[in-house]
Amino acid sequence: MRYLPLSDMDRGQMLSKIGVQSIDELFVDVPQEAQLTGPIRELPNHASEMAVERHFQALAAKNTVAGQVPFFIGAGAYRHHVPASVDHIIQRGEFLTAYTPYQPEIAQGTLQMLFEFQTQVARLLGTDVANASMYDGSTACWEAISMAGRITKKKKAIISAGVHPHYVSVANTMARFTGDELLTSLPTLDAPLNPEQELLNQIDSDTSCVIVQYPDILGNINDLSAIANKAHEHKALLIAVVTEPVALGAIKSPGDMGADIVVGEGQSIGVGLQFGGPYVGLFGCKAKYVRQMPGRLCGETVDATGKRGFVLTLSTREQHIRRDKATSNICTNSGLCALAFSAHMTLLGEKGLRDLAMVNHAKAVKAADRLCAIDGVEMATGHYFNEFTLKLPRDARAIVQELADQNILAGVSLGRLYPKSEGLDNGLIIAVTETVQDEDIEALANALEASIKGGAA
Repeated sequence: MRYLPLSDMDRGQMLSKIGVQSIDELFVDVPQEAQLTGPIRELPNHASEMAVERHFQALAAKNTVAGQVPFFIGAGAYRHHVPASVDHIIQRGEFLTAYTPYQPEIAQGTLQMLFEFQTQVARLLGTDVANASMYDGSTACWEAISMAGRITKKKKAIISAGVHPHYVSVANTMARFTGDELLTSLPTLDAPLNPEQELLNQIDSDTSCVIVQYPDILGNINDLSAIANKAHEHKALLIAVVTEPVALGAIKSPGDMGADIVVGEGQSIGVGLQFGGPYVGLFGCKAKYVRQMPGRLCGETVDATGKRGFVLTLSTREQHIRRDKATSNICTNSGLCALAFSAHMTLLGEKGLRDLAMVNHAKAVKAADRLCAIDGVEMATGHYFNEFTLKLPRDARAIVQELADQNILAGVSLGRLYPKSEGLDNGLIIAVTETVQDEDIEALANALEASIKGGAA
């Protein structure tokens, strides 16, 4: 197709049709401080291709490579070892495809992979059924809230203080356009005597769903059964959010504790960090809610000759059906990342996943014991898997920066996640996976101790 440039008249007609005077008005929701007022002065107006390549290569060389330094960053995205065979498998012709497998006869490899992916995710989350992936964990969380509203015919959702703030932010953004009421709260480093009771007290007959993270943003592992029971008493649903699926190799699945919908981020399995993406959203639910589930389902069938085959069984998005019948307008699944997830899970097997989970937990315990032995450091998390929160004697953001300057990536400060909240600045989230070595823990402990003493001096 030829490129047909628009004239000024064309642009004027388009702007008039949508009711704005200029293109600038389309960006009114972008904060003024984030908008450019002119050219970026640091950049030249033009340069040769070779000069641009050299410039960006020099910039890339400044990146800190996770595998070469002590690395304890988590809070929703985790560094795990991904076998080289995963990358080989996802590039095979049986799987490598442009997009949606609308024609099953030429996409059997992709469809079977998605079918196996669904099975693995459903077993992992403890749900009856899972879809063929979502865009990422945060958008999957919002889709679950929206789905709960359709099922219960109610608009009030209660989001636990332990849900990742980025997930809460996405939900708040979407709720502006749907009219949903979201009740949110903030975590605290000085935990109340019974945080579960505070959440239970908010559930009433107007509640459509309760959203909890498992393990939560501070790393706490909580029993969800009481929340599920109270929600069901008021005809509300329990939505569980899992940002670290490896944990489910060691702890009870949310579905087994009564969660009606379980969503999460699958990046931990098969997908590297890669400077922030791409990710893959996981979504499972009880069988009775399957027709309200967003995304699509791949199913097993037989062809005209009786041979086993796979097809798209349920497609509830507007690309496939009438807009008024669609459960979601999300049009992007993460097929390639889902394939990587499924390949890694298959290579691990159930025993391998459980063994991997136990290694993660053992290393986290070793790190927690060592770090909590430092004067001034307190544990702010109860039961945990491979991630926990420390309470430091001073602002964790400053300490994280000091240690980063020493090529030690010490974790994620709560002050960075909650920049406008008081009482969280001293919190530091530490993630410890199988990639962490004993010398990494010792390097972190020594540098953290020196930083604390230096700050006190």
